[in-house]
Amino acid sequence: MASVASFDVSTGADLQEVDNAVNQAGKEIAQRYDFKGSKCSIAFDRAKAILTLVADDDFKMRALFDVLQSKLIKRGVPVKNLELGAVTPAAGDTVRREIKLTQGIPQEKAKAIVKAIKDRKFKKAQASIQGAEIRVQAPSKDELQEVIAFLRSQDYGLELKFGNYRG
Repeated sequence: MASVASFDVSTGADLQEVDNAVNQAGKEIAQRYDFKGSKCSIAFDRAKAILTLVADDDFKMRALFDVLQSKLIKRGVPVKNLELGAVTPAAGDTVRREIKLTQGIPQEKAKAIVKAIKDRKFKKAQASIQGAEIRVQAPSKDELQEVIAFLRSQDYGLELKFGNYRG
C-alpha cells in the first residue's frame, strides 16, 4: 500500500505572546501623554481567550485598540483572528469592548474549507475535520503543496496555520 502524506490546518494565537503584547501595551499607555489621567486599561482573561478594553470615550478606545493591535503585530499574533465586539457603555462614564481570540477553526468555517478543497477537485486529496483542525491527506506531496497554495490564496477571515506535515 502506498504511503499517505498529510498535514493539519489550524488557527490560533500563542496566548503567552498575547499576554506579552498586553503587558507592552499597558506600559505604553502608562507612558503616553494622551492617556495621562484617563481610565484606560486592557485586561486579558487567558482561560476564555478574551481581551477587555476599557476607555474614557470612543476616541480613546480607538487609540487604545491601535496601541494593542501594533503590539500584537510586533509579537507575531495574527490580528485576523480577533473578533471585535461592539463598544458598549460601562460604569463611571467609560466605554468597554470585548475582543475574542479565535482558538481553533470554528465548525462552520471548517466545513467551508473542506467543501472548497473538495469543490476544487484535487486528484486524490481528502480533507477531514478533526476537532478544531482539518487534516488533509494525499498520496502525493506535490498535491498537498497545491492544496496549501490554494488555501493561502483564499480568505476565510482566519489566519490559517499549516503544520504537522508528514511525508
